[in-house]
Amino acid sequence: MLTFKELLEWTSNTLNFELFSLGTSPFSIKTFFWLLFSFFLLFYFSSKMKKILVKKVFPRYKVDTGIGDSIAAIVRYIILIIGIVVIFQTTGIDLSAFSVLLGALGVGIGFGLQSITNNFISGLIILFERPVKVGDRVDIEGLEGNIINIAARATTILTNDNIAVIVPNSDLINKRVVNWSHNNRSVRINIPIGVAYKEDPALVKKLLIEVAKSNKGILENPEPYVRFEAYAESSLNFNLQVWTTDYSDRPRTLKSELYYSIFSIFREHNIELPFPQEMYI
Repeated sequence: MLTFKELLEWTSNTLNFELFSLGTSPFSIKTFFWLLFSFFLLFYFSSKMKKILVKKVFPRYKVDTGIGDSIAAIVRYIILIIGIVVIFQTTGIDLSAFSVLLGALGVGIGFGLQSITNNFISGLIILFERPVKVGDRVDIEGLEGNIINIAARATTILTNDNIAVIVPNSDLINKRVVNWSHNNRSVRINIPIGVAYKEDPALVKKLLIEVAKSNKGILENPEPYVRFEAYAESSLNFNLQVWTTDYSDRPRTLKSELYYSIFSIFREHNIELPFPQEMYI
């Protein structure tokens, strides 16, 4: 049976057992466990730091959610880069020994990791230039939703159906992206309406403005406006234009509410809807 001293000696010899060499630096079992522990602490600390900045520090100073998330992500990447260099230096590993590995990695990136590299670089561009940010309402070739997370490789978009869609960062850079809330969350919604030729345009305009002003989700400034669009084949076509922030991520919901109210007020004032009716949205 091993004595305590012999057990300590065996443990020391095991931990110091050299697995291989990196240049002039030996890589032992102890080095492996130290790196594993150090990297765990580094990634945990950087992740914790990002959460503290986003949830506690930035809200205290009323920093915009999207801007705060971008800054926190950049801070995390800086901490990771500095931390990795410090860990390797304190471990005594000769970084020059990785030159061959980095060269091979470069060849691998050139052939097999182009997509991953492209998405990572696109993610950095998004964080620094901020064409989109967390909280923005976007439309990417028919995909509509709110950005809830921007990671190193991909961005998560949450649709109105509560479906999370993972979109590669390169798509946000290379494809046509409609950002509904890039400047602010105020957006204009168009509500097309057609009435019969016998109706008075002035009365139609008055009723449409009345409907718009009665909806609490519509802004008072800019004021709702009714545009007389055209003399169509079977109708006089109008376009009710309203501004909203509450419904910037639910424009179809606002349209539905307004159409219900318009139908009700038109019936109340005997405003005739033409038939056949060509509705356009």
